[in-house]
Amino acid sequence: MNLKVTRGQIIARGLSNRCPNCGARSLFKEGSLFEVNPDCRECGLKIERDEGGFLGALSLNYGVTLVAFVTPVILLAIFGVFSFRTAIIVGGIGAIGFPALFYRSSRSWWLMNYYLVLPQHLPANLPPVPKGEDENI
Repeated sequence: MNLKVTRGQIIARGLSNRCPNCGARSLFKEGSLFEVNPDCRECGLKIERDEGGFLGALSLNYGVTLVAFVTPVILLAIFGVFSFRTAIIVGGIGAIGFPALFYRSSRSWWLMNYYLVLPQHLPANLPPVPKGEDENI
């Protein structure tokens, strides 16, 4: 399959919070930290795909918070680097703060993962539609 947008480009765009189709910085509304644009303003890619589309990003955010933040805090307390009281305080604050800071990346990474598995679904990678047919894949 000949792809105009390669898997390498999808990964690079996902890691830098860009549209997976055209590379524009248009996933989030300007001036907003958490509000996602329904469509890319440059190429029209539908970003908000359907109800529940955010659940994958939510799960990804939860998993990264658990693995990258909460688990190391627990391990540091177990090995005596700091007290369990400190671990509870730091873990509690981080369990709220880390997901908020990671929100934009988790949304972008979820889109990246979707199109990494199904790159042919990107509008740039769709074949031309023959006359008289629809664009359903």
